Amino acid sequence: MNTFRFRTDPSPGEADPVSTDAAELASHMDHCASSHSRFFFLHSALQSAHGVLSPRIVTVAALAGLAVVALILVLAA
Repeated sequence: MNTFRFRTDPSPGEADPVSTDAAELASHMDHCASSHSRFFFLHSALQSAHGVLSPRIVTVAALAGLAVVALILVLAA
């Protein structure tokens, strides 16, 4: 049977879960703040494009190849 014990002062050998959570949250917030550099929006757009285009890599490559061939034909004419 589990019983809950409440302590107001943790013993020296135990980590206080509240202060470790607060430290982890502060670390996360610092990381998020530092990741918002001036190229953040470009990075986000490239990540979005990668997520959309990666599953369709063969189709994207074929379309790019067709675009290059069409460009060559237009420039040659």
